Amino acid sequence: MSKVSKEAVEGALKTVHDPEIPVNVYDLGLIYDIQVEDDGVVHITMTLTNPNCPVADKMPAEVANAVKAVDGVIDAKVRLVFEPQWTKDRMSEAAMLELGLF
Repeated sequence: MSKVSKEAVEGALKTVHDPEIPVNVYDLGLIYDIQVEDDGVVHITMTLTNPNCPVADKMPAEVANAVKAVDGVIDAKVRLVFEPQWTKDRMSEAAMLELGLF
């Protein structure tokens, strides 16, 4: 079994988009941590732009499913947190440009 790269996981995360903001969850800064274990299990710590987000129940499953599609990933476990609170300062430069915030 080949070791799963963090870059491959990040690429998969970039395919998941927040339905209210046309930017992927990775560039939005919603992904706080990625841990890739040698056995192919990936642990993701993420947040949402708002705790009352209408997709709060669906977004972690979407993230897990995208990561599970990465070659070599056996399982993806997503932990949803709200501390620290998300702010637009966590967004990538690409996301800021896409949303016209520069």
